[in-house]
Amino acid sequence: MKSLLFLLRSKSGKPLPQNQTVKNKRVSHLKTKKRGETERERLSNSRIKYLLLLLFLSGFFQMHHLAVALKFHSFSPHYALSLSNFSTQSPNPRLPSFPPLAPVPHVSSSVCLRCRSSAADVSPLKYADGSSSIGSLGENGDIVVAEKPIDVATLGNLCVDIVLSVHELPPPSRGERKALMDELSLSPPDKKYWEAGGNCNMAIAAARLGLHCVAIGHVGDETYGEFLLDVLHEEGIGTVALDKGTTAKDSSSYCETLICWVLVDPLQRHGFCSRADFKEEPAFSWITDLSDEVKMAIRQSKVLFCNGYDFDDFSPTFIMSTIDYASKVGTAIFFDPGPRGKSLSKGTPDERRALAHFLRMSDVLLLTSEEAEALTGIRNPVKAGQEILRNGKGTKWVIVKMGAKGSILVTKSSVSVAPAFKVEVVDTVGCGDSFVAAIALGYIRSMPLVNTLTIANAVGAATAMGCGAGRNVARRHQVMDLMKASILNDEEKFFEQLVAENPESPRINLLSKKIKKDGSSKQQQIETISMEKVVSELLPELERGRYCVEASS
Repeated sequence: MKSLLFLLRSKSGKPLPQNQTVKNKRVSHLKTKKRGETERERLSNSRIKYLLLLLFLSGFFQMHHLAVALKFHSFSPHYALSLSNFSTQSPNPRLPSFPPLAPVPHVSSSVCLRCRSSAADVSPLKYADGSSSIGSLGENGDIVVAEKPIDVATLGNLCVDIVLSVHELPPPSRGERKALMDELSLSPPDKKYWEAGGNCNMAIAAARLGLHCVAIGHVGDETYGEFLLDVLHEEGIGTVALDKGTTAKDSSSYCETLICWVLVDPLQRHGFCSRADFKEEPAFSWITDLSDEVKMAIRQSKVLFCNGYDFDDFSPTFIMSTIDYASKVGTAIFFDPGPRGKSLSKGTPDERRALAHFLRMSDVLLLTSEEAEALTGIRNPVKAGQEILRNGKGTKWVIVKMGAKGSILVTKSSVSVAPAFKVEVVDTVGCGDSFVAAIALGYIRSMPLVNTLTIANAVGAATAMGCGAGRNVARRHQVMDLMKASILNDEEKFFEQLVAENPESPRINLLSKKIKKDGSSKQQQIETISMEKVVSELLPELERGRYCVEASS
């Protein structure tokens, strides 16, 4: 006790009185007891936090192990797999490397380091009950897809357009055109003349409408390829490489990004020239199989868009196997043969077979009136569309584009017609691609058919008001302005003639601004639908797309 009293001192250092010492001992005991309880509580809380952290990390790594961490299953309006998460064997130095938990696509050494493979993480979603978004097998062995987080995937035709003004269009002679292209290629023009082209047009237009998009194709590892990937990245579009595990020929040109020279004369007429025009076989004929990543991207997509220029990239056999796979996994096939349709119909036996396969297997076919006539021999667009429907296996829509007149959508039970918007046309390049993007929007969101045609006409018209395609395709605010103005081309004579030529056709639904309410016109075959009503229904859809895009940016 004395020794304890000796150690207990006041602040002044003097020994404390005995009664004060006893009092302090009690206080000290209470503080020690309280401190012990606090320490035990802190230790208990620390253990709980530690256990929770372990559980979280365990679940996190398990999710990565099961490939749950799909970026495109969020509520983002784009498939928007940031290209900053992708790399290749020769990566863009401006972009970070591939995350360690994601599969890095392998490119055969014989393809050289000039092949840039930019692949997205398209692993299947895994759920708590162990099921997968891949789905299950149906009665006929087809895969029944449980969930498709990607709205639109485009197949191939990824190129860079170089738009130049020329005194005259390229000569028709193959040799002279080749010499002109070689001369142009000697010194690449300033980047201000470069633009994303091909299927990039459709993907960009669709992404701006609020759809989740991914581009499937090949991009080389050079300046043009870096430019193209940067543009897609900026627009929130993911990419999946087609060339995993494939072998190219020795020439490095087989691995380069496709370049299309878009030559514009003083009358604003266009001529196109690319190396695909001078090859005896498709540019990427060495791509023969679908990789697991590409299959997953197709399987996770609601729509796979293809066009006639895919035949410049891939062999007919590869194209047919791709659409067969898309059909098997329940992905809707959109096909627009474009200018290549006519040459394909007179091409090699394999090309004709693949074209026929497209016409038979596609869910949605998009044709100009000239293309529809060339394929069927029928001049009337409604009758041509009905003939194509009869020959299709699962064709749901045939859409005939009538230029300044408007567009027609033919199904087995109806015909829908929407006149075109009246605009000052600057450049028609990219209008068809923009039109398709809006058709995909209507298809995916189950819009009324006339509404789908109306928004497609508006998007195509908004693109025509600008110059060039790529990043110059329609923006949402331009489409909304056109729809609010609701200035349509005069359609009366044309559609009266159309009805007269199709007396036995299903009821025709016609968009018209001349009435305020829906109803039947004097010609009982036509059900008129008011532009006012259609616009009131479409503007909220466009606003919805705007909010989705803002949420992802």
